[in-house]
Amino acid sequence: MWLASEKGDAAGAGAAGGARWPGGATRSYPGRVHARGGAGPKQRTDYGRGIFRRRIELRGGDRRVEADLEDDFHRFGVRLEHDGRQVVRIAGAAGRHPWSTCPGALAPLERLVGMPLAAAASAVRRRTDPRAQCTHLLDLAGLAVAHAAAGRERRGYEIEIPDRVEGRSHARLRRDGEALLDFEIDRGAIVSPAPFAGQPSFGAGFGRWAEATLAPDLAEAAIVLQRACGISMGRQWDMDQVPGAWAFGAMTGGACHTFGAGVVEGAHRVVGSMRDFTDAPERLLAGEPGGEERA
Repeated sequence: MWLASEKGDAAGAGAAGGARWPGGATRSYPGRVHARGGAGPKQRTDYGRGIFRRRIELRGGDRRVEADLEDDFHRFGVRLEHDGRQVVRIAGAAGRHPWSTCPGALAPLERLVGMPLAAAASAVRRRTDPRAQCTHLLDLAGLAVAHAAAGRERRGYEIEIPDRVEGRSHARLRRDGEALLDFEIDRGAIVSPAPFAGQPSFGAGFGRWAEATLAPDLAEAAIVLQRACGISMGRQWDMDQVPGAWAFGAMTGGACHTFGAGVVEGAHRVVGSMRDFTDAPERLLAGEPGGEERA
């Protein structure tokens, strides 16, 4: 069952209330939450034999962009409306999420209302404090803003990253069905190909380097892939044995809404929210972010 909570209309900058999803609601995945306490994260015994997968789809037209993301840990959606110059309405949906507090990051997306359309997805991070947002919703919203600015009809990203073996793997990205990027990664670094060799495979700094060094379209794709490299490492943990986000608090340093002080303390694990798409990439984005799978 999917839960829906009514929110106010987000048209116009500074509007009160939350963002309105088509049909008048923002949506979230209820799941079952862990009781507080318990052990910290434990490594999965089968790690090393699977593949992290992420798919992002963007569809534009009629001054509107629909953006969707799914991976092992998340199923999110963003709907954006614009007037050709700036964002006039934005809404988010958290169809599947790892922590009970993640839906609390839907309303802060409203802070993007009124921002000018921009070619770089990172522009959203200059409009609002990323630490008050869900990282993945904000990234998706940034891609939607850039999609609107470019006037594109469709764009799709498909990412696959096999589990690391002795710290090494390959991270591959296809854009619109065509192979585009293949990072060889060794622990925290990209080791090939040029010009990516020597850059971090996760963490800060890569986005600034990519936007300063690469053509805009390639920079966007590279940032999407590098972000997934970091997220993919979560596959090594038996996440349903983690009671809450506070178990990772020291690693994250308040990087997003859920890991912020005053929120992380109540961020319980949503048990059963993880999926494994190793052998079933076709299931990615097979359903609506707040509904059942499409036939």
